[in-house]
Amino acid sequence: MNGSNASEAPEASRTPLFVKICGLRTAEDVDTAVEAGADAIGFVFAPGGPRTVDPALARSLAERVPGHVLTVGVFRGQPVAEVRALARAAGVGAVQLHGDEGPAHYAELRPDGWTLIRATSSHGEPPVLGELGEDLLLLDAPAPGSGQPWDWSAGSFTPPAGRWILAGGLNPGNVADAVRTTAPWGVDVSSGVEARRGVKDPYLIREFVQVARSVE
Repeated sequence: MNGSNASEAPEASRTPLFVKICGLRTAEDVDTAVEAGADAIGFVFAPGGPRTVDPALARSLAERVPGHVLTVGVFRGQPVAEVRALARAAGVGAVQLHGDEGPAHYAELRPDGWTLIRATSSHGEPPVLGELGEDLLLLDAPAPGSGQPWDWSAGSFTPPAGRWILAGGLNPGNVADAVRTTAPWGVDVSSGVEARRGVKDPYLIREFVQVARSVE
């Protein structure tokens, strides 16, 4: 069953915690994440990284994903035409943009029917969900994919309202504290469930989902 039909964002009232596993590159990774109960699977199309996949591979992996799990194409600073072409070729249900994309990017992509995710770093006042036209807001570390956490525990951090996803340096050892501290709608992990850079660990994927969901 193809995950590409999951083009509508989940409802804000959804429980339990929304969990996204990102940077997947193998059938084993995808199957493990789905079996563990992940709500979203991310494929990286931003060039030059250890987790980057081509659209043909991403499509073959997305076709393993059941329809209730959102498949996400992750992009960084790429032209709208390139984003559209890659996302269509891969058959993903959502597009996640990292970078300086403005409202025009989201407006141009909106007619294609994808769930649109804006990924940004948190500096000063929290961003407002939907202000650029996105459906979901993801708050990441200043260097996405680095595995370095940012100070979400600081008293100065004010979580945004609505469907926002915490990312950046999360792993099975700290995700419970992160969820208790910031009360996000969802969490996102990539390097925190890897045996080595770019290579996922099935045990860590399962543990991350279980621990994240254990928080009440």
